[in-house]
Amino acid sequence: MTDTATSEKKYPAGQHPDLPPPPGTIGVVGWIRHRLFPSPLSSILTIAALILLYLVIPPILNWAILDANFVGTSRDDCTGGGACWVFIYVRFNQLMFGFYPPELYWRPILTFVLMFVALYPLLFDNVPYKRYWIYFSILFPVIAYFLLMGGLGLEPVESSQMGGFMLTVVIGMTGIVASLPIGVVLALGRRSQMPIVRMLCVCFIEFIRGVPLITVLFMSSVMLPLFLPEGVSFDKLLRALIGVALFSSAYMAEVIRGGLQAIPKGQYEAAQALGLSYWKMMGLIVLPQAMKIVIPGIVSNFIGLFKDTTLVSIIGLLDLLGMTKASVSDSNWIGLAHEGYAFAALVYFVCCFSMARYSIYLENRLHTGHKR
Repeated sequence: MTDTATSEKKYPAGQHPDLPPPPGTIGVVGWIRHRLFPSPLSSILTIAALILLYLVIPPILNWAILDANFVGTSRDDCTGGGACWVFIYVRFNQLMFGFYPPELYWRPILTFVLMFVALYPLLFDNVPYKRYWIYFSILFPVIAYFLLMGGLGLEPVESSQMGGFMLTVVIGMTGIVASLPIGVVLALGRRSQMPIVRMLCVCFIEFIRGVPLITVLFMSSVMLPLFLPEGVSFDKLLRALIGVALFSSAYMAEVIRGGLQAIPKGQYEAAQALGLSYWKMMGLIVLPQAMKIVIPGIVSNFIGLFKDTTLVSIIGLLDLLGMTKASVSDSNWIGLAHEGYAFAALVYFVCCFSMARYSIYLENRLHTGHKR
């Protein structure tokens, strides 16, 4: 029986058979029609975007891959008309580890691996024996310090020898891990009913947010030692870590405060009606909801902080971008700034994009409302 005959045949109410959707509304064709060409304006924009991609992507591929040189020992090995990735190949260790002793590279590499092990139970659910993993996560900062800086039988390494991507990760992760709990405390303090606590938190947040990070780093590196007693000094890297953490915590506090203000008053009243103390109310009822609301803002702060680590060059610390700038200034590699900065941009993009994707994953996992 044909489809026409089937459609014309009379069926009892509620017993009409399901008919297949029109061919142009499903599959690849349907996706293209509904996503790329749903209206005349969208069709024009889609065509313009395809033309732009056609004009931009082929030259980039030719320069970066097809006509590029990847392996060699000097600039003389760059015989093609594209990128000279030989520069990255030769300077890779320096871009990754700075001036860290080559024979000790295993220590930052091991630290990097252990960092993922420590983050694993914090970032994902359904981790077997999670409680024991958490213990390791708590101990990891101490383990990382001795692995990187030495001690307990390991050869000491000066902080001035740390640089490149390793320094970027150290400053970024320290700032991220430290700024979140400090930001929570500052946000709660700013909403406190105790006037002195509230005033101190407001003054700290507004003062830090009122000055650029460069100023904070400059003060912590140059001005702070002037106010310390004679003979007392802090490592330059430690001062930078403290400055970055405090700077980020002020912005984090405002993000979290926005989440706290979004919680309905009834949630506080319900917790108080159950007889919960202030800290139990915050830890069990209010803060979990507030943190879920401001996940995008928190991750945005983390991404901004990770990129702002490049500003430590103002106090003489060479992170990935600073080491790249120093490397392209070498007389043997002058003129290869495009390759150096493209590599640094790719590394930053991979790290920041990974954080953004995890943010989306976390939002979807914690989402309890309507489907977006």
